[in-house]
Amino acid sequence: MRKQTLINICIGILLVFGVGYAYTTRNSSETTGESITAVGSTALQPLVEAASEEYIASHPGMFINVQGGGSGTGLSQIESGAVQMGNSDLFAEEKSGINSQKLVDHRVAVVGVAPIVNKDTGVRSLTTNQLIKVFTGKITNWQQLGGKNIPVTLINRSQGSGTRVTFEEYGLKGKESAVAQEQDSSGTVRQIVSTTPGAISYVAFGYLNKSVASVKLNGVAPTAANVKNNRWKIWSYEHIYTNGQPKGLTKSFLSFLNSRHIQKELFQKLGYISVNDMQYQRSWDGNISKEVGE
Repeated sequence: MRKQTLINICIGILLVFGVGYAYTTRNSSETTGESITAVGSTALQPLVEAASEEYIASHPGMFINVQGGGSGTGLSQIESGAVQMGNSDLFAEEKSGINSQKLVDHRVAVVGVAPIVNKDTGVRSLTTNQLIKVFTGKITNWQQLGGKNIPVTLINRSQGSGTRVTFEEYGLKGKESAVAQEQDSSGTVRQIVSTTPGAISYVAFGYLNKSVASVKLNGVAPTAANVKNNRWKIWSYEHIYTNGQPKGLTKSFLSFLNSRHIQKELFQKLGYISVNDMQYQRSWDGNISKEVGE
């Protein structure tokens, strides 16, 4: 009886400590998990999506939700605290109604913006003056530019788009495009231009492909090399704004975006330019200065 009693006591002790040990082990092995959301610029969206997929693959339990909507949406959402990252082609100071004082700017890349046309227009090169006339409705047929006898069809980004602001500011010299069809997404713009005779629009370099034709301006091709030395004038910084200093997963992901792997491999693959490779820099009010040491 005494022997059985000792056995029962030992079993009880093992069960108590065993259950506690199992519970502790399960807790220590579980990832606490964290989720953040990035909203805004569709020009920056492909980079953030691709980088987030790589990051999540090596950080189980973490989740990064990436959405478009345009730079205006990104800035308003981060200012309100609705998301953890607001993606923008614009400086916050450029957007009316945004209190830039409460936001922290993380310049993660530079992107060029290029005019694109349907491949059947017969036009591959324009002067800035011709581009302005096309987008302000003064030129209405490609035949007027030496192309085919096809009416010009303008496709614009929506009013909240940073890509549109960049294009109008530096491509159209501050002129506003004529009223035309508007789209929220760079991908949708490219698809419409590729299938619409006479169509013209503009997209970030990362969206250029063989379905559309890019347009030279004043003899200068839209290339990364020409953006770096400022020969191609239509470019912008890609910003990720945080509401205050980033913490936790947001901070870790922003550091990941600045890693050598992302800067050297993913940037080149997707058509982005590292801020560190720029020979010139631009202030929020458009002033250009040469990088020190260049």
